[in-house]
Amino acid sequence: MAVVCVRGPLRKLAGGRAEHELEGQTVLELLRALEVCHPDTSGWILDERGVIRRHINVFVNGERGGEATEVRSGDRIEVLPAITGG
Repeated sequence: MAVVCVRGPLRKLAGGRAEHELEGQTVLELLRALEVCHPDTSGWILDERGVIRRHINVFVNGERGGEATEVRSGDRIEVLPAITGG
């Protein structure tokens, strides 16, 4: 299992937990699994086409990742909403 870490307002939508152990072979599979486990996250990370929203950053073991990025058991996936302001 990989560990998906959600930060900021996404944490509240994911049941108040920052870390979630999920099954999947790609980032997209893990994010869909997160939506299944925590339906309140639906539409906040992935758009209606199943693509990571442009204001969401995903990192796999500290490296920028995308939907097709492969993951292995023990990998750490960080899902971070972009910070805006001025």
